[in-house]
Amino acid sequence: MRVTKFEDLLVWQKSILLSMEIYRLYINNHDWGFKNQIQRASVSIANNIAEGFDRSSDKEFKRFLFIALGSASEVRSMNYLAAKLMYISTDEYNVCNDHLIEISKMLNGLSRSLNRNEVKYL
Repeated sequence: MRVTKFEDLLVWQKSILLSMEIYRLYINNHDWGFKNQIQRASVSIANNIAEGFDRSSDKEFKRFLFIALGSASEVRSMNYLAAKLMYISTDEYNVCNDHLIEISKMLNGLSRSLNRNEVKYL
């Protein structure tokens, strides 16, 4: 079954949940530059999945998936720094990191499926 809208992609749904978690974690953080960057990078994951999905070709979609993967890596790096700066607890770090690793694996899998010209998206 072919997915016809990006909202049905599980990786997009998980990316939205991650962004919501990031916003929740940093709602009272007073390091505005850090807070703004991690929030924007987390939103970028879902937005690039959405934008790529609605492009005209699998090649374009794949390009946007790689951008989303880069944003996921940025959030992972910032998540690590947030724990070191004690902006978040170790448990909060672990939860976010687990979600980010899962999202990254899903993005890679979806990209690989486009290489094989499969019509079914995750």
